Amino acid sequence: MRCPVCNYEDSKVVDSRVASEGLSIRRRRECLKCAFRFSTYEEVEILDLTVVKRDGRKESYSREKIVKGLKRALEKRPITDDNFKKLINSIERDLQILRKNEVMAGEIGQIVMKNLKRFDQVAYIRFASVYESFKDAHEFRRELNKLLKSKGAGSRVKPGMTKKK
Repeated sequence: MRCPVCNYEDSKVVDSRVASEGLSIRRRRECLKCAFRFSTYEEVEILDLTVVKRDGRKESYSREKIVKGLKRALEKRPITDDNFKKLINSIERDLQILRKNEVMAGEIGQIVMKNLKRFDQVAYIRFASVYESFKDAHEFRRELNKLLKSKGAGSRVKPGMTKKK
């Protein structure tokens, strides 16, 4: 690993710790030339996952696209960076459980909605209104009513906190 200060190619690992619910490792490194200490993160990556779009086109899975959509849905919501990472990790864990090389874009959208519904109901409605392309206020109300009638929706769950199963 290159040193970010002197660009020397070798460093030694000083400390390693499990992070993000065991899905990543944080390593403290020290440059062997200038002794600068820095952190690196190693994460599980979904490899070789192809997304099949609605029009049949295929493209590589992009975590960044999910992050962008979630940030829009969660804008101005009280969520910590750690809980945001847990949400993304949960979505990607659900994708890995599918054990498929190709996943329909709609499947990914459903997985995102399922996780958002448990995570933050306001963000869920925001995401659903775009993802489901609500045509009018009646469709919006219908989805909101389904959410309110769903099991456990009446219980108070703080945004960013998943419900216990």
